[in-house]
Amino acid sequence: MALTLDGKLVVAISSRALFDFEEENRVFEQADDRAYMALQLQRLDIPAKPGVAFSLVQKLLAFNKAAAGGQPVEVVILSRNDPVSGMRVFRSAQHYGLPIERGSFTRGQSPWRYLKPLHANLFLSTHLSDVRAALAAGVPAAQVYPQSVHASDAHPNEVRIAFDGDAVLFSDEAERVYQTQGLQAFQQHEIDKATQPLPDGPFKPLLAALQTLQQSGTPAMRIRTALVTARSAPAHERAIRTLMNWHIEVDEAMFLGGLAKGEFLREFEPDFFFDDQTGHIESAAQHVPSGHVASGVRN
Repeated sequence: MALTLDGKLVVAISSRALFDFEEENRVFEQADDRAYMALQLQRLDIPAKPGVAFSLVQKLLAFNKAAAGGQPVEVVILSRNDPVSGMRVFRSAQHYGLPIERGSFTRGQSPWRYLKPLHANLFLSTHLSDVRAALAAGVPAAQVYPQSVHASDAHPNEVRIAFDGDAVLFSDEAERVYQTQGLQAFQQHEIDKATQPLPDGPFKPLLAALQTLQQSGTPAMRIRTALVTARSAPAHERAIRTLMNWHIEVDEAMFLGGLAKGEFLREFEPDFFFDDQTGHIESAAQHVPSGHVASGVRN
């Protein structure tokens, strides 16, 4: 019987999202891929430093060590790197004890097309075009901001993930009303439809997969999720009722009414935060690992 990843939480990630290859990337941008390949080969035995999404990947893979049976999480490298540079990626993963066995290296071409056979639940990349293509194909995806602050090490046995609501967990239906008609119309729209669930957003499948992982998990590792949204009362009710309709729970919900999210996220200390607005991501990146979900009316 052929091997399959069915039933697993599959995270596909680019090499620059997992490891800090910013210095090497500058060589690529200033010269060509031959100079980049030569530098990576020269540094083959030097482990790359952890990147922005390293903590998220490390903790998710810890579920495999703690699971009573099977390996519930699979991490796959999908990289624009060349195969030679890919050797350093795998060696760096081995150095940090990350059991990553699979990867595709496409030497400058977009690797997003391999998400479909992987049945990926999440794709993290520093390339916006790859993220847009993945989202268009129905895969939860975000552009990692390499300048983001790295995750706190205060919660070693807990994967903490924070999500924006509209255009991320939920569709951009309500956001479109806000953009075209203003705040008052948005609030009234949400009051009128408080009991009507919002349509699914691009990251609803990831939240559902995380809940499944949590429920089948282990006391040694757990997942803590937060909804961090610019919504405020009375528009909060529709968001909560939508999650209830999905039979999905979040541990925390912050209805900030337009306040900057960065400092609230700093206190939550997520391993990653997802938002569709670049302004929110730029603010959050000063405090926590952050990624731009290029979906919805604002994008």
